[in-house]
Amino acid sequence: MSLSAQKPSVQRIIIPNKHGEKLVGTLHESGTPTDIVILCHGFRCSKDNNLILNLAVALENAQVSSFRFDFSGNGESEGSFQYGNYWTEVDDLHAVAEHFRESNRVIRALVGHSKGGDVVLLHASKYHDIRTVVNISGRYDLKVGIEERLGKDYLERIRKEGFIDVKKRSGSFDYRVTEESLMDRLGTNMHEACLQIDKECRVLTIHGSSDEIIPVQDAHEFNKSIPNHKLHIIEGADHSYNNHQDELSSVVISFIKEIVELRQG
Repeated sequence: MSLSAQKPSVQRIIIPNKHGEKLVGTLHESGTPTDIVILCHGFRCSKDNNLILNLAVALENAQVSSFRFDFSGNGESEGSFQYGNYWTEVDDLHAVAEHFRESNRVIRALVGHSKGGDVVLLHASKYHDIRTVVNISGRYDLKVGIEERLGKDYLERIRKEGFIDVKKRSGSFDYRVTEESLMDRLGTNMHEACLQIDKECRVLTIHGSSDEIIPVQDAHEFNKSIPNHKLHIIEGADHSYNNHQDELSSVVISFIKEIVELRQG
């Protein structure tokens, strides 16, 4: 049967992380039986986030298999939600990558949106085994954006109480930020991590020019710091690419396929 005639299949897969927690994900099989792309969701999102789901379907249509999963404490995966937790999510991603490697799969790229974009870059800074990374709207300076979420004087308040409870717009409880988890975020230095990414690792940063959550300037900072980097700004796109899903998918797929062809050639 030719590749174009093969029907894509979708399969639920559970992978344990290093703490024994079950990470739940969805495998979209399409195209060659070995190549796979791993998709990483953002803060307070899941594998079923529209952007991640649309990317998986677009990859499937382009004959590229992908795996989208929930980080521990998110979506269907086990564990408790923690603010910060960047390196823990790197460990989760590494457990997923190792699972597929042990299944003789070739991981063609790591793709992450928002916080997931930071996680795939941090993974590339620690492990030098996956040589194509796509950072969609990641945050460059993790000290920025906290006040908008936690309010002014958050450091004084959290040192006094030990935690801050974040509420939804309705006023109901959403999640708790502990002092430890806040310090985890404040202690994660994306600039230093970017400098540790191997020059053989090809990185694409995509950012919307109208991003209302993480300013487009962050994308330009990544461009300055990452050794082997390509920058693509999508004009008019917001943080979730609400009216630019097709363009986003097209840019991601073109980059991955271009890199695969270069390396196979």
